[in-house]
Formats: sequence, C-alpha cells, structure tokens
Amino acid sequence: MDTRSDELNHISDWAQNNNLKLNLAKSQEIIFVDKQRKHNFAVPSKLKEIQRVDALKILGVTVTNGLSVSLHIQTVISSCAQTLYALRVLRAHGLQDSALHNIYRSVVLAKLLYASSSWIGFSNATDRQKLQAFLNRSKRTGFCDSETDDFATLCSAADKQLFNRILNQPEHVLHPLLPPPSASQYNLRHRPHNRLLCQRASRLTDCNFIIRMLYSDMY
Repeated sequence: MDTRSDELNHISDWAQNNNLKLNLAKSQEIIFVDKQRKHNFAVPSKLKEIQRVDALKILGVTVTNGLSVSLHIQTVISSCAQTLYALRVLRAHGLQDSALHNIYRSVVLAKLLYASSSWIGFSNATDRQKLQAFLNRSKRTGFCDSETDDFATLCSAADKQLFNRILNQPEHVLHPLLPPPSASQYNLRHRPHNRLLCQRASRLTDCNFIIRMLYSDMY
C-alpha cells in the first residue's frame, strides 16, 4: 500500500480526533522536481482521493512543481495592472500626484513585494526584468514616485529587515532555523552576523532565504 495513503489516513484520523474534518475535495497534491537537474526516479502514482496539480498557491504565493515563481509574478503583475487603471480613473477625477503615489505605494507596491523574501530567490532574470519593467512603466506614467528605488533594492531592503528581526528576536518563528553562533574568536573583518555558514549543497539551497542571507554581504 502507498505510504502516502497511510499518511493521508493518519491526517484524517488526527483531524477527526480533534473535532475537525479533512475535506479531500479541497486537498491537492504537488510533487516538486528540480527540472534543471537530471533525475532518474519514478513519479509516484496519483492518489484517488486528492487531485494532483502542477502549481499550488501557498499563503498567496503561487509555486509550480518545478519550484518556479514565474506564474506568481505574472499573476501579480496582471493584478497590479488592473489597479493602475483604477488610479488612472482617480487621476482623471482630479486626485493629486502625491495622493496617487501614496495609493500606489500602499496597494500596488505592497502587492508586488508581498512575501518577496520567500520567492525572490527562486525567480530568474526574466522574472526580475518583468518586475522592474512594470515599476519603470509606473514611474513614466506618474503613478509611482520617481524617487522610488529599483525593485532589486526594495527586495534587498525587505530581506535585511526580516533577517535582522530573525537574528535579534529569539521568539521569532524562523529563529530556530538559524545555524548556531560561531565559536571563532577572530574578528578580522566586519561580518553581518555571527552565525556559522551552512553548506551550500545545490542551486536550490542558494534560493532559500536563510542560506541567501547567511552568505549575503560576505564577500
């Protein structure tokens, strides 16, 4: 018997024991594969109880089975483009540029940067060019303040802010994922943190937020 069926039964039993009900009709299965590496393994057969999908939205971020976020970025840009139409209507009714900039920053830019620390590492050059092109277009049309930093700088600032919180707040939910502090007493150069460096095993590990930030500004 497929071990996944056993695990599904365990989850269903746990839910029932805790006065919950597992809705299999709303459950989905996704198998992640690094498509940039050669692999020789058999894909497990589909479960009869739940649907297998190629893309899954996790807390608002769409991830494909190839660990690509291109679909997420495309979806977010399309949604933000619709918001620009609303801003165009507001400007036609006399809304000042300063107010438009505030709305753009609060609605559009916030949507573009939502959970960026979790997915920006999995984006490719084309994805990042699309995001920057959208930001540039917004500046040319006057919806975005011309002094706004480029998208890469905005993401970097968000990454550093989150990483500093994780480092300095032991109660942070991501704090246990940090490696232990380094026991070295040498202080030959400035380091952004005092943690041991994890092994960079593959391309995918470099996409991970914690790994990216541990090696950030190290060279």
